[in-house]
Amino acid sequence: MGPTTTAPDTAATEPFGKYEHPVSIRLGYVVDPTGTDLSEGETLEKNMWKTMIKQNLNIDVEVMWQVSKENFGQKIDLAIASNDLPDAMIVNQVQLNEMVKAGEIEDLTKAYASSASPEMKKIIDSTNGLALEQVTFEGKMMAVPSVTAEDFSMLWIRQDWLDRLGLKPPKTVDELEAIAKAFVEQDPDGNGKRDTIGLASSTSLFNDFNNSAFAFDLTPIFAAYGAFPGYWLEKDGKLVYGSILPETRNALIRLRDMYAKGLLDPDLGIRKEPEETVISGQAGMFFQGFFAGYWPLPSAWLNDPKANWQAYALPLDANGAFRVKVDNPSSSFLVVRKGYAHPEAIIKINNLYLRDEFKYGTSFMLSRNFFAPADEARFESKAVQEILAGTKTPADFKDKSEYKLLENTVSTIKQTKLKPYDQLGISYWDQHNENFMRGYSLLVGGRNFFDPNIHKVRSLTYKRTPAVEKLWSKLSKLEHDTFLKIILGAAPIDSFDQFVQEWKEQGGDQVTAEVTPPQNQR
Repeated sequence: MGPTTTAPDTAATEPFGKYEHPVSIRLGYVVDPTGTDLSEGETLEKNMWKTMIKQNLNIDVEVMWQVSKENFGQKIDLAIASNDLPDAMIVNQVQLNEMVKAGEIEDLTKAYASSASPEMKKIIDSTNGLALEQVTFEGKMMAVPSVTAEDFSMLWIRQDWLDRLGLKPPKTVDELEAIAKAFVEQDPDGNGKRDTIGLASSTSLFNDFNNSAFAFDLTPIFAAYGAFPGYWLEKDGKLVYGSILPETRNALIRLRDMYAKGLLDPDLGIRKEPEETVISGQAGMFFQGFFAGYWPLPSAWLNDPKANWQAYALPLDANGAFRVKVDNPSSSFLVVRKGYAHPEAIIKINNLYLRDEFKYGTSFMLSRNFFAPADEARFESKAVQEILAGTKTPADFKDKSEYKLLENTVSTIKQTKLKPYDQLGISYWDQHNENFMRGYSLLVGGRNFFDPNIHKVRSLTYKRTPAVEKLWSKLSKLEHDTFLKIILGAAPIDSFDQFVQEWKEQGGDQVTAEVTPPQNQR
């Protein structure tokens, strides 16, 4: 009799297929010192997700090590250096590049093709190739990229303050400055004290090509001057860094003037938590993405339930455009240790996370990557508008499972949004409904995704090359310190020209040469 053969386990090639024989996977765990990531009665050894993964997929999850969130990056770096890796983990782009170079991770091309769920593939495909480009090395898919929903900084403003002072939302920077001045000088909160702030702002100032948009940034004011600091742009057929261009200098002059007039947060240089001014009711304006209804406005409404915060795609530039930076959709990457026998296992676990997150929550998700369609906020905002207008019903969105919060959102929006549906002021909402924060964000903030004046600006590259990995921390600090000092009046505006020279000499020219595509090199 000849040797017997064992049929392959077909579950390995199915997104939600259950393995015939148990499969073990060792993962690292990020410890939350507050313990809020585990529900009452749960432990690392026994919890809802571990049970669901075992029941649905026959995968046994083992915790290889525990580390605090603050020390996670260092732990991963040490694991890479010693090649003592969990079977799968989440890394950043620098770490991904190092692991590919060291030959420490598996090629996931086949595992992704066969085992990623249709929802995961739709989400990754929603970036038009940008997410896959970041994980493709010599034609091989070496990681599964995260995808976050596209968003941009927009103007959130106290509409009740505008109404009290007889003002309209500002269309230009000049008008924004005039409103900030009125908010500071004309007692918009009616308490008889000069204690209000025109525009709340953060020392972060703006996002660069490495980082997503900051809350309380000043990006829209830079953009109104045609300035896109932190992004790689094309000028005269060449790749250039936006922070060193004259447009950025002009925007800094305007911000410096606004600060000197007392229109920005006077504690801009030292305030660690800029949201304090919004929560306390001091500030009349701030810039943030559509999600302000999640944070920080709920805390502000605890102090003043009638604070009528509304959002606008403003201010416009000289051509009447509202130019918005489009962030890199992928900032974290799911990798598998070289030699692990079941590279598809962690992809299947993430399929389960994506499908059942709303059912079981986000506690104790080991090696979980974030997946949201690039157009999630825009799509869901339009959906709730259609529901309220009566042109669609919740049943019309049953086949959109990649939008994991959509079904709940469209089926509950009429419970939190009060009539008349076309009035978005805070008095027309049920603030006590558990779905209020999402509904408010999608309708008040999300309506700006459809503003006809929006022009999207993408960085020509988001990749971290070896020169970026080596030099960016120093260059970024030089840039941030210089810009903040200029705005605060602690350095002359001419220091911008010195910054440009130093940036070039300290590695900026080297980085520029390295990130420039071959077809643009002269």
